[in-house]
Amino acid sequence: MAASSSPAPERGTLSKLKFVAINAFLIFHILAITCWALPITTPLTVAARSFLRPYLIWSGLFQSWDMFSPDPKSKNIYLEAVVIYKDGSTELWPFPRMEMLSLTHRYFKERYRKYEENLANDTYAALRPDAARHIARVANTHASPPQKVMLVVRWTDIIPPRTTESNDRGPWGVEIFYTYDVEPGDLQ
Repeated sequence: MAASSSPAPERGTLSKLKFVAINAFLIFHILAITCWALPITTPLTVAARSFLRPYLIWSGLFQSWDMFSPDPKSKNIYLEAVVIYKDGSTELWPFPRMEMLSLTHRYFKERYRKYEENLANDTYAALRPDAARHIARVANTHASPPQKVMLVVRWTDIIPPRTTESNDRGPWGVEIFYTYDVEPGDLQ
């Protein structure tokens, strides 16, 4: 009987390497999510988050617990854009609002919620020109081209439920927080 060639041991070695690689990735991933999501701040967690940040941002798996603690959000906000065309007409361009979308559309648009929070935050002001250019390109279906895009934030305080039957939640505040003059090259 002829001796069999060695594909079986190579396949076994390859299977073991795949097993080890998959398990190493899973362990890394679980530890990364755990370190990122821990509500405590120590020098070790700060260093771990700094190291893990590129991976979690790239993969879209970063998360924030500020909705829950220690200081929950106190305002309900949403964004809109006002597009002003060269002929003087205007159009309101709404960002997706989760409460107004179907379950299917909500699934695909949920990341807009975090994007909107960041866009309205002065820390991330560098995002605003790109957002305005994108809106100008999307809104470039009018007879006249877009001339200006204004990003608008609307907000109201989140107040505890009242004991009365009134659903009055108070007035909505409105502020234009960024204005962009559209250049002809932005529309391509």
